[in-house]
Amino acid sequence: MDISALNAFSGSTATWSASNLPTPRVERNEASSQRFKADGPLSNAEPSKETDERTESSEKTAGPTRPDGTPLAPEEIQQLEQLKQTDREVRQHEMAHQTAGGPYTGGASYDYEVGPDGKRYAVAGEVPIDYGPVPGDPQATVEKMQTVIAAAMAPADPSPKDLQVAAQARQYLLEAKLEAAQKQSEMNQARGEHDSEPANDEPPELAA
Repeated sequence: MDISALNAFSGSTATWSASNLPTPRVERNEASSQRFKADGPLSNAEPSKETDERTESSEKTAGPTRPDGTPLAPEEIQQLEQLKQTDREVRQHEMAHQTAGGPYTGGASYDYEVGPDGKRYAVAGEVPIDYGPVPGDPQATVEKMQTVIAAAMAPADPSPKDLQVAAQARQYLLEAKLEAAQKQSEMNQARGEHDSEPANDEPPELAA
């Protein structure tokens, strides 16, 4: 009997009254019986065949599997890892557009490919963006185009389409700045002409 078993036995008898304690002979027999249970049949017991089969089956299915539960081949595992990486990169790319574009971007849409594990992984995506000028308001167009350019160039690896949108937005931005400057110049000129008009200080003539 190990020490923990002895401690447990002592603890269980500590609450008994003296009149209920077993005789020393009974204690030895009980101790002997406990030793037999701990050191006898249990120590010689062998794992069942069913346990071995479950363990072996668990080891075989620990990695990625096909939809039918069979393990993937090494080349399929490599393909799966590439799909997972592409999925992460595509989603991060489109999320960058949406975050920077704010109210001018819509929801992302994705093209998927089914992997060897039967799951779908994004391999391409797009986010719609409104990059047209604001009619009649060059200053609003300037602010909008600045946001559009930031959204188009937000991903770490802008696509050719992203670069195209950014280039068009820069063109609109330049035109809007020129229009805003022209309007401001016209307003300043009109204000200057108004200020340069001579004031008529003569009192009006009274009728006879």
